[in-house]
Amino acid sequence: MIIAMKKITSLIALTFLAFAASAQTQQSPAMKKITDSICNCLSKTDMSKISTKEEATNLFLNCFTQSGSILIDLAQERHIDFSDEAAMNNLGEEIGKELLKENCPNFMQLSVKMAGGYDQVQKDNESTGTTSGVLKRIENKDFRYFVIKDASNRENSFIWLHYFSNSEKFMDNPAKFVEKKLKINWKETEVFLPQAKGYFKIKEITGIEEVN
Repeated sequence: MIIAMKKITSLIALTFLAFAASAQTQQSPAMKKITDSICNCLSKTDMSKISTKEEATNLFLNCFTQSGSILIDLAQERHIDFSDEAAMNNLGEEIGKELLKENCPNFMQLSVKMAGGYDQVQKDNESTGTTSGVLKRIENKDFRYFVIKDASNRENSFIWLHYFSNSEKFMDNPAKFVEKKLKINWKETEVFLPQAKGYFKIKEITGIEEVN
């Protein structure tokens, strides 16, 4: 059972990278119990003291293990056999999504640290750069996109995926920056788009500065 939990723990960490919290759906009693249990357990820890991927994973595994009996109830509710690895993996992803939907603060912080190894692999294939220009529009789709027109009169789109310094000022009313000159720091990374059945490079925002 511990081995199964470790696999589910890894999937939940990657779920944070792959999914944004979506509209709330009705949770089953067992799902509600396990997400509340994990979140309550994590809330008892000072996250500033968790600095490595190993520490983050061990903390989450400890909280997940404490909820083992509830996991059994949840698996039984879904008619899932613990030996069915694919079904348990899917259940682990669902638990991660539900924790995101609940906006469990410590889980969000912990997931980033748990996924540190994945981030390091990605960095090997990333390039970085800076683009300055006028912000023409902001597109809110699955994620938020900033569209900048550069000195060559070309439009460049940048996606906001993760936290970056000063990102708070662009949360509530980003439209006030339209037609203003900005400098965007970005990193290029490759992502898989299921709809297109292929990999595409995107430019993720790592910092934004106003240019006077």
